[in-house]
Amino acid sequence: MTTHHPIAIIGGGLGGLTTARVLHTRGIASTVFELEPSRAARVQGGMLDIHEDNGQVAVAAAGLVEEFTSIIHEGGEAMRILDHTGTVLREELDDGLRGRPEVERGQLRDLLIDSLPEGTIQWGRKVVAVRAVDDAVDGGGGVEGRHEVEFADGEIITTDLLIGADGAWSRVRGLVSDAIPSYTGISFVETDLFDADERHPAEAAAMGPGMLFALRDDTGILGHRETDGSLHAYLGFRVDEDWIDTIDFTDDDAAKRAMLDRLDGWDDALRGFVSNADTGLTARRINALPIGHTWERTPGVTLLGDAAHVMSPFAGEGANLAMYDGALLAIAIAEHPGDTETALAAYERELFPRSAASAAESAASLDVIFSPGSPAGLLEQFARFDELRPGGAPAQTSGAE
Repeated sequence: MTTHHPIAIIGGGLGGLTTARVLHTRGIASTVFELEPSRAARVQGGMLDIHEDNGQVAVAAAGLVEEFTSIIHEGGEAMRILDHTGTVLREELDDGLRGRPEVERGQLRDLLIDSLPEGTIQWGRKVVAVRAVDDAVDGGGGVEGRHEVEFADGEIITTDLLIGADGAWSRVRGLVSDAIPSYTGISFVETDLFDADERHPAEAAAMGPGMLFALRDDTGILGHRETDGSLHAYLGFRVDEDWIDTIDFTDDDAAKRAMLDRLDGWDDALRGFVSNADTGLTARRINALPIGHTWERTPGVTLLGDAAHVMSPFAGEGANLAMYDGALLAIAIAEHPGDTETALAAYERELFPRSAASAAESAASLDVIFSPGSPAGLLEQFARFDELRPGGAPAQTSGAE
């Protein structure tokens, strides 16, 4: 027997969970179908700066401001820019005035999970197909906008509102758009160093208390100090799309040698993010949907987060936009009871220009960071930000000139 869910959210990331939470606060039930087998299936990791104009708006809409405040990483808004020799070119300490507090992704996800009624999330649900329910399937009395979702275990559900929060390679997206993400020209290799102050003092000193940008032309090391004292770093390279396939990342020693070859001439502490990594190296291509991705209004289905507008991470908006999308979608649904199509039209009308602006900013930031002469372009960008601060004063606290 097919089970019906009035609102089905595919994907239990921050966007999908925020949608479910804001709906719940408005007295509207939904079901989240998540691929991972449990909340503890993998380390979520990574620090997120949650912005005043979107992510924090979503937190407030979810009624979780107090809980959110309790997981803020004090000092996490600090930032420094280095060249490849390790020279600090700019440093900002966390003065609490920039309105972008840092939290761990995993802690934020746990907060959202714990805020939902038991049974809202169905774990271990791999979607293998989504399709509209037409009159032939429905016996001639079909409901416009109704969809079926088929899972790997053979179960099929139906829903009146299908929300694709299923990430960059969304299955739900295919119902409304033929667009697929394409390679941005940048690949990342992730590393972790644990108990850094005790075990990796040189790397900890290079990272500083918050976020790090160490750049040389089309190569960079970006990273952040985590609340548990570990360091999470991303080596970014402007390389061909098949570059990852030329390296055996299952062979840690070989992978490290290949990465260190790309960091020839770099400061030893910066090279240490690779040579002294406590985990294997994880490689990933950075992909993005076309800037300005939209779709025609399709009854009974919509997208949010990366499913709608995956972009490179260099504007820091991904998680913020996913949560904001989810909150605004849920509010639109609550404001139009019994009229889902009006709610979705209102949501998408505002979603599209907002997403396009952020995607354009992200693409521009990618070019600034990974470009000849970098980090000069990033320093110039921050200098322009300084001019917008009260009095035009830079937020510098180091002796770097």
